[in-house]
Amino acid sequence: MNNKEFKTALDFIVKEKGIDESVVVEAMQNAFTAAYKKNTGEDADIRTEINTENGMIRIYRRWTVVEELDNEDAELLLEEAQEKDKNAKIGDIIESEVTPEDFGRVAISVAKQVVLQKIREAERNNIMDEFREKQDEIMVGFLAMEDARNYYVDLGKARGILPKKELIPGETLKMGESVKVYIEKVEETSKGPSIKLSRKHWGFVKRLFETEIPEFRDGILIMHGIAREAGVRSKVAISSTNPNVDPIGSCIGEKGTRIASILSALNGKNGDKGGEKVDIILYDENPEVFIANALSPAKNLNVTIEDEKNKTALVITDDDNLSLAIGKKGINIKLASKLTKYKLNIKTLSAINEEINK
Repeated sequence: MNNKEFKTALDFIVKEKGIDESVVVEAMQNAFTAAYKKNTGEDADIRTEINTENGMIRIYRRWTVVEELDNEDAELLLEEAQEKDKNAKIGDIIESEVTPEDFGRVAISVAKQVVLQKIREAERNNIMDEFREKQDEIMVGFLAMEDARNYYVDLGKARGILPKKELIPGETLKMGESVKVYIEKVEETSKGPSIKLSRKHWGFVKRLFETEIPEFRDGILIMHGIAREAGVRSKVAISSTNPNVDPIGSCIGEKGTRIASILSALNGKNGDKGGEKVDIILYDENPEVFIANALSPAKNLNVTIEDEKNKTALVITDDDNLSLAIGKKGINIKLASKLTKYKLNIKTLSAINEEINK
């Protein structure tokens, strides 16, 4: 490998792989040092110098001046050292260029292996840094592979793992199609970054709202919490910092376009046709009002905080709204409880009257 070839190779690696030049140069210095040692079989102290301007490679052998030899490949007695440099003293480093004319096939092979290893490490670090910043965000990828338990989603520079248990219940995915995914967790492993994805996580709904509704990014709308039963119903508590902005209307959008986009991303179905429904709940600092709002679509509710310390509340409803407040399989009251962080005890007025008259 002549200087010109080396310079060309260095520039290609830096440009093609997007790795900092200093990382590549350090890897190559280590590679040529290892190659020289393998070629000579000596346990020498070697320093490799690479001129990135012209591709010139120089290898220097270094000896430490000592009183007693422990490693004759890397040390010199004072007498020997002074033959090379009359001013040498104990502890000095004496250096001499030993650049071979040709490293040979074995030496270049060793250098190549070490450089490739370093490049792979640098690429993994770059990917890890990039995706660490994207944790808790939404990305669009392509379904690349599937096994018994997981889908593998191509995210560009890396593949994420989408466990089948993290799909929205009832949805089906096809190989090659694009899919929106929530990056739940990014971890560094010995094999590189591990990127766990989800469509079931409540954070998926949160990011969909923030993506589709710019008022959240502008700070006009505030999200106070989300409770989700994936594939069935989500409740999103919001408020407005501007009294002239209707928070619920802003989320629904003109002719329902904003909420329709969100519902489409949640299994590609309209909420009114059997897909996951989304209740937009008006947050209120008064917990009694907030709980009543959270039990939507039920109306005409009377809420009393029973125990503030233990977060329990009594909800009184009429017979017509009882089933709406509880919801199918109890899901509505369960999500309202999770959203408000109150344990809810619901009773009808007629049931309370019966208790009183007993």
